[in-house]
Amino acid sequence: MNTPASFNVATDIVVFTIRADTLNVLLIERAGQPFKGSWALPGGFLNNDEGLDQCAARELAEETGVGDVYLEQLASFGDPGRDPRGGVVSVAYFALVPADEHALRAASDAASARWFAFDDLPELAFDHAVILHAAHARLKAKLDYSTIAFCLLPAEFTLSNLQTVYEIIKAETLDKRNFRKWVLALDVLQETGEKRVEGAHRPAMLYREKNPGTIKIIR
Repeated sequence: MNTPASFNVATDIVVFTIRADTLNVLLIERAGQPFKGSWALPGGFLNNDEGLDQCAARELAEETGVGDVYLEQLASFGDPGRDPRGGVVSVAYFALVPADEHALRAASDAASARWFAFDDLPELAFDHAVILHAAHARLKAKLDYSTIAFCLLPAEFTLSNLQTVYEIIKAETLDKRNFRKWVLALDVLQETGEKRVEGAHRPAMLYREKNPGTIKIIR
């Protein structure tokens, strides 16, 4: 007769933003064992009196100071050897925040918190590299069928700002005319009536979402 598995439940959160035209990930330096001093995703164990979404939001706020962000459940990770403390199943989430909107403040189990370029990451504790790349794949895929990219932008932005977000995440150059035609046909934006000067170009129209905070499925 097989013995039922005994395990703890945790959440880990992958937080993306765009900084200096580069995709960045929020990491914490672990203050305790295991992997003390190593970089890891924010996260921690589920309390008896909370749900998974509550746990993810709480751990993110406690360890980094980041709160009130878009959170989406990604997947569960439960390989037996993923945590040296024993059986731990992690329910991973990913979050998207506009650049520089949140001041970082490390606390709880984190000695420090900082942004790292996605293409220049340190070695990560546990199986967090696997979780991180799964989150990136999900984000990249969702660009093609949702308006999730708007979560990485401020309240008002130009179409060039939006195209840059797509290009950074996809790691490819998009045709300007076709991109703008596609975005405007989605009918999810509205003009603010204001314009912004960007470099040596003529002033560009500023847009905002018609329904901010809502991820629209577009196909």
